[in-house]
Amino acid sequence: MRLVIARCQVDYAGRLTAHLPMAERLLMVKSDGSVLVHSDGGSYKPLNWMSPPCWLTEEPGTWTVENKAGEKLIITIEQIVHEHTRDLGVDPGLIKDGVEAHLQELLAEHVTTLGEGWTLVRREFPTAIGPVDLMCRDSTGGSVAVEIKRRGEIDGVEQLTRYLELLNRDPLLAPVRGVFAAQQIKPQARTLAEDRGIRCLTLDYDALRGTDSAEFRLF
Repeated sequence: MRLVIARCQVDYAGRLTAHLPMAERLLMVKSDGSVLVHSDGGSYKPLNWMSPPCWLTEEPGTWTVENKAGEKLIITIEQIVHEHTRDLGVDPGLIKDGVEAHLQELLAEHVTTLGEGWTLVRREFPTAIGPVDLMCRDSTGGSVAVEIKRRGEIDGVEQLTRYLELLNRDPLLAPVRGVFAAQQIKPQARTLAEDRGIRCLTLDYDALRGTDSAEFRLF
Protein backbone atom coordinates (compact mmCIF):
# COMPACT_ATOMS: atom_id res chain seq x y z
CA MET A 1 0.00 0.00 0.00
CA ARG A 2 1.42 3.36 -1.07
CA LEU A 3 -0.05 6.54 0.44
CA VAL A 4 0.84 9.95 -0.97
CA ILE A 5 -0.53 13.25 0.33
CA ALA A 6 -0.05 15.76 -2.46
CA ARG A 7 -1.27 19.05 -3.81
CA CYS A 8 -2.62 17.98 -7.17
CA GLN A 9 -5.27 18.25 -9.83
CA VAL A 10 -6.96 15.23 -11.38
CA ASP A 11 -8.41 14.82 -14.87
CA TYR A 12 -10.33 11.77 -16.05
CA ALA A 13 -10.81 11.04 -19.75
CA GLY A 14 -12.91 8.11 -20.91
CA ARG A 15 -16.62 7.57 -21.51
CA LEU A 16 -17.00 11.02 -19.94
CA THR A 17 -14.63 13.66 -18.59
CA ALA A 18 -14.17 14.91 -15.04
CA HIS A 19 -11.89 17.50 -13.47
CA LEU A 20 -10.74 18.02 -9.87
CA PRO A 21 -9.00 21.40 -9.43
CA MET A 22 -5.72 21.83 -7.57
CA ALA A 23 -5.98 20.92 -3.86
CA GLU A 24 -4.38 18.69 -1.25
CA ARG A 25 -5.56 15.10 -1.57
CA LEU A 26 -4.65 11.56 -0.58
CA LEU A 27 -3.46 9.35 -3.44
CA MET A 28 -3.69 5.64 -2.69
CA VAL A 29 -1.94 2.99 -4.80
CA LYS A 30 -2.82 -0.59 -3.88
CA SER A 31 -0.85 -3.74 -4.62
CA ASP A 32 -3.59 -4.92 -7.02
CA GLY A 33 -2.78 -1.89 -9.19
CA SER A 34 -5.82 0.23 -8.35
CA VAL A 35 -5.33 3.97 -7.83
CA LEU A 36 -7.74 6.01 -5.71
CA VAL A 37 -7.99 9.75 -5.07
CA HIS A 38 -9.46 10.78 -1.71
CA SER A 39 -10.34 14.08 -0.09
CA ASP A 40 -10.80 14.69 3.65
CA GLY A 41 -14.57 14.35 3.31
CA GLY A 42 -17.09 12.11 1.58
CA SER A 43 -16.65 9.18 3.96
CA TYR A 44 -14.94 6.14 2.41
CA LYS A 45 -15.79 6.87 -1.23
CA PRO A 46 -12.93 8.20 -3.41
CA LEU A 47 -13.38 11.30 -5.55
CA ASN A 48 -12.04 9.36 -8.51
CA TRP A 49 -10.32 6.05 -9.07
CA MET A 50 -9.11 3.51 -11.61
CA SER A 51 -9.79 -0.16 -10.99
CA PRO A 52 -7.42 -2.93 -12.11
CA PRO A 53 -6.26 -4.03 -14.56
CA CYS A 54 -4.62 -0.65 -15.06
CA TRP A 55 -1.10 0.75 -15.35
CA LEU A 56 0.52 3.66 -13.56
CA THR A 57 3.20 5.66 -15.39
CA GLU A 58 5.08 8.21 -13.30
CA GLU A 59 6.85 11.19 -14.81
CA PRO A 60 8.10 14.34 -13.03
CA GLY A 61 4.97 16.15 -11.86
CA THR A 62 2.54 13.78 -13.57
CA TRP A 63 0.99 10.38 -12.90
CA THR A 64 -0.92 8.75 -15.74
CA VAL A 65 -3.15 5.77 -14.95
CA GLU A 66 -4.60 3.94 -17.95
CA ASN A 67 -6.74 0.82 -18.28
CA LYS A 68 -7.22 -1.62 -21.17
CA ALA A 69 -10.27 0.34 -22.37
CA GLY A 70 -8.06 3.40 -22.95
CA GLU A 71 -9.55 5.40 -20.08
CA LYS A 72 -7.03 7.68 -18.38
CA LEU A 73 -6.67 9.27 -14.97
CA ILE A 74 -4.10 12.08 -15.20
CA ILE A 75 -2.83 13.40 -11.86
CA THR A 76 -0.79 16.61 -12.05
CA ILE A 77 1.25 16.98 -8.88
CA GLU A 78 2.36 20.41 -7.71
CA GLN A 79 3.81 19.29 -4.37
CA ILE A 80 4.19 16.05 -2.42
CA VAL A 81 3.57 16.69 1.27
CA HIS A 82 4.04 13.15 2.58
CA GLU A 83 4.64 9.67 1.17
CA HIS A 84 4.62 6.27 2.85
CA THR A 85 4.71 2.69 1.56
CA ARG A 86 3.91 -0.40 3.59
CA ASP A 87 3.28 -4.05 2.77
CA LEU A 88 0.00 -5.01 4.47
CA GLY A 89 0.41 -8.72 3.75
CA VAL A 90 -2.38 -11.11 2.83
CA ASP A 91 -5.80 -10.03 4.05
CA PRO A 92 -7.85 -12.84 5.67
CA GLY A 93 -11.05 -11.42 4.16
CA LEU A 94 -14.32 -10.30 5.66
CA ILE A 95 -15.87 -12.59 8.25
CA LYS A 96 -19.60 -12.15 7.82
CA ASP A 97 -22.28 -12.05 10.44
CA GLY A 98 -23.64 -15.56 11.00
CA VAL A 99 -27.15 -14.72 9.84
CA GLU A 100 -25.83 -12.86 6.77
CA ALA A 101 -23.59 -15.79 5.79
CA HIS A 102 -26.51 -18.21 6.28
CA LEU A 103 -28.76 -16.01 4.14
CA GLN A 104 -26.22 -16.24 1.33
CA GLU A 105 -26.09 -20.04 1.68
CA LEU A 106 -29.88 -20.37 1.75
CA LEU A 107 -30.44 -18.05 -1.20
CA ALA A 108 -27.84 -19.96 -3.21
CA GLU A 109 -29.74 -23.19 -2.49
CA HIS A 110 -33.10 -21.61 -3.33
CA VAL A 111 -32.04 -19.28 -6.13
CA THR A 112 -35.50 -19.36 -7.70
CA THR A 113 -36.54 -17.11 -4.81
CA LEU A 114 -35.01 -14.40 -7.01
CA GLY A 115 -37.14 -15.42 -9.99
CA GLU A 116 -38.46 -18.39 -11.94
CA GLY A 117 -35.87 -19.96 -14.19
CA TRP A 118 -32.91 -18.37 -12.37
CA THR A 119 -29.69 -20.36 -11.95
CA LEU A 120 -26.65 -19.92 -9.74
CA VAL A 121 -23.30 -19.33 -11.44
CA ARG A 122 -21.19 -19.08 -8.29
CA ARG A 123 -21.15 -17.97 -4.67
CA GLU A 124 -18.47 -15.44 -3.70
CA PHE A 125 -17.85 -14.53 -7.36
CA PRO A 126 -14.37 -12.93 -7.42
CA THR A 127 -13.65 -9.37 -8.55
CA ALA A 128 -10.60 -7.15 -8.14
CA ILE A 129 -12.31 -5.27 -5.29
CA GLY A 130 -13.83 -8.22 -3.44
CA PRO A 131 -16.27 -11.08 -3.99
CA VAL A 132 -19.88 -10.63 -5.08
CA ASP A 133 -22.16 -12.69 -2.83
CA LEU A 134 -23.95 -14.46 -5.69
CA MET A 135 -23.52 -14.36 -9.45
CA CYS A 136 -26.63 -15.65 -11.19
CA ARG A 137 -28.30 -16.00 -14.57
CA ASP A 138 -31.92 -14.93 -14.94
CA SER A 139 -34.51 -16.75 -17.05
CA THR A 140 -33.23 -15.01 -20.21
CA GLY A 141 -29.58 -15.91 -19.50
CA GLY A 142 -28.64 -12.40 -18.38
CA SER A 143 -25.97 -11.87 -15.70
CA VAL A 144 -27.16 -10.67 -12.29
CA ALA A 145 -24.96 -9.78 -9.30
CA VAL A 146 -26.67 -10.23 -5.93
CA GLU A 147 -25.47 -8.50 -2.76
CA ILE A 148 -26.94 -9.91 0.47
CA LYS A 149 -27.20 -8.08 3.79
CA ARG A 150 -29.00 -8.71 7.04
CA ARG A 151 -29.83 -5.00 7.21
CA GLY A 152 -29.83 -3.14 3.90
CA GLU A 153 -28.33 0.32 4.18
CA ILE A 154 -26.80 2.87 1.80
CA ASP A 155 -23.29 1.43 2.28
CA GLY A 156 -24.48 -1.89 0.85
CA VAL A 157 -25.96 -0.18 -2.22
CA GLU A 158 -22.68 1.68 -2.78
CA GLN A 159 -20.80 -1.61 -2.48
CA LEU A 160 -23.00 -3.31 -5.09
CA THR A 161 -22.70 -0.24 -7.36
CA ARG A 162 -18.91 -0.58 -7.35
CA TYR A 163 -19.16 -4.29 -8.17
CA LEU A 164 -21.54 -3.59 -11.06
CA GLU A 165 -19.31 -0.88 -12.48
CA LEU A 166 -16.38 -3.30 -12.54
CA LEU A 167 -18.34 -6.34 -13.78
CA ASN A 168 -19.87 -4.37 -16.65
CA ARG A 169 -16.38 -3.74 -18.01
CA ASP A 170 -16.10 -7.47 -18.74
CA PRO A 171 -17.54 -8.14 -22.23
CA LEU A 172 -18.13 -11.80 -21.32
CA LEU A 173 -20.51 -10.77 -18.52
CA ALA A 174 -21.99 -7.42 -19.57
CA PRO A 175 -24.63 -6.30 -19.24
CA VAL A 176 -24.79 -7.17 -15.53
CA ARG A 177 -27.85 -6.15 -13.49
CA GLY A 178 -27.94 -5.92 -9.71
CA VAL A 179 -30.17 -7.21 -6.92
CA PHE A 180 -29.88 -5.86 -3.38
CA ALA A 181 -31.33 -8.47 -1.01
CA ALA A 182 -31.76 -8.05 2.75
CA GLN A 183 -34.07 -8.95 5.62
CA GLN A 184 -34.76 -5.27 6.11
CA ILE A 185 -34.00 -2.46 3.63
CA LYS A 186 -33.86 1.14 4.85
CA PRO A 187 -36.04 3.55 2.82
CA GLN A 188 -33.04 5.69 1.85
CA ALA A 189 -31.15 2.61 0.62
CA ARG A 190 -34.16 1.45 -1.40
CA THR A 191 -34.52 4.88 -3.00
CA LEU A 192 -30.83 5.00 -3.95
CA ALA A 193 -30.86 1.43 -5.29
CA GLU A 194 -33.94 1.94 -7.43
CA ASP A 195 -32.56 5.24 -8.74
CA ARG A 196 -29.51 3.28 -9.96
CA GLY A 197 -31.60 0.56 -11.58
CA ILE A 198 -30.89 -1.97 -8.83
CA ARG A 199 -33.76 -4.25 -7.82
CA CYS A 200 -34.48 -4.56 -4.09
CA LEU A 201 -35.66 -7.82 -2.51
CA THR A 202 -36.74 -8.29 1.10
CA LEU A 203 -35.78 -11.75 2.37
CA ASP A 204 -37.80 -13.84 4.79
CA TYR A 205 -35.16 -15.74 6.78
CA ASP A 206 -37.61 -18.18 8.34
CA ALA A 207 -39.25 -18.98 5.00
CA LEU A 208 -35.85 -19.65 3.42
CA ARG A 209 -34.98 -21.98 6.30
CA GLY A 210 -38.26 -23.79 5.79
CA THR A 211 -39.50 -23.03 9.32
CA ASP A 212 -42.20 -20.57 8.28
CA SER A 213 -45.43 -22.54 8.44
CA ALA A 214 -48.83 -21.05 7.62
CA GLU A 215 -50.41 -23.83 9.70
CA PHE A 216 -49.83 -21.93 12.94
CA ARG A 217 -50.77 -18.44 11.71
CA LEU A 218 -53.94 -16.59 12.74
CA PHE A 219 -53.67 -14.39 9.62
